[in-house]
Amino acid sequence: MLSSIFNRTLLIFQLLLVIIYIIFEEIIWEGVAKPIYQYIHSFKILQTIETKLQNFNNYIILFIFISLLLLVETFGLYAGVLFVSGHIILGLSLYIAKLPIAGFTFWLFRATEDKLMAFGWFAFLYNQIVRFMDWIKSTQIYKDTISYSAKIKIYIKEFKSKYFANKSQFIEKLKKLYYSIKASLKK
Repeated sequence: MLSSIFNRTLLIFQLLLVIIYIIFEEIIWEGVAKPIYQYIHSFKILQTIETKLQNFNNYIILFIFISLLLLVETFGLYAGVLFVSGHIILGLSLYIAKLPIAGFTFWLFRATEDKLMAFGWFAFLYNQIVRFMDWIKSTQIYKDTISYSAKIKIYIKEFKSKYFANKSQFIEKLKKLYYSIKASLKK
């Protein structure tokens, strides 16, 4: 009985981690942060800065990176607090406002990764985080969730193409209904 409770608790914990990971990786990173990172990375001035950063002292790079990371995470935590406390619009606005800073921080990490990895403790923490993310991706619940979400995406695309195509009968019926309701309300 005790092992059954432990297994269920472990399963719930894994599910929670998978959901959090999918939200951040698939939705926030792929949908919002990655395009911001790519946009930031395309700036010619940043490419110039990237080469100049290689001349900076490792400790200065570390200080800048950690400062930006702490700022981004503080914004994220505060946005979460605002969101949970009922200030949804303010929390969402703060979270959206932090995304360009997060994109810049990620760019800084990629541009100076060799300098940051020169610190043993930093490399250790980074590798632990990567191993943890790999562990999440290796769980069966993650694989099942990704498989299920892929099926949902296919279903949504089929639904959209069937009912929301440019000349869909469904849309035409909805438009007629809308216009008839609108006309009856004007009378």
